[in-house]
Amino acid sequence: MTDTTSQPALPDRLSGNPRSPHHVAECFNYDIGIRLNGKERFDVDEYCISEGWVKIPSPKALDRRGQPILITLKGTVEAFYK
Repeated sequence: MTDTTSQPALPDRLSGNPRSPHHVAECFNYDIGIRLNGKERFDVDEYCISEGWVKIPSPKALDRRGQPILITLKGTVEAFYK
């Protein structure tokens, strides 16, 4: 059983990219789970609960900096600690 009192609250918007202004490093000390429309997703790079979207990396397409292009999926988003 994990101690939930020491875990920081999950923000409304969180990104896994350290260059993003929505990256909160303290949250990544714990395992984070994301549900989109009731199904758990394991490939989420960024999410926003209030706007109802998640971004996942494209399997093959890269931008000019060599980073994967992010695809936006919309629906009901739930974030939780595992």
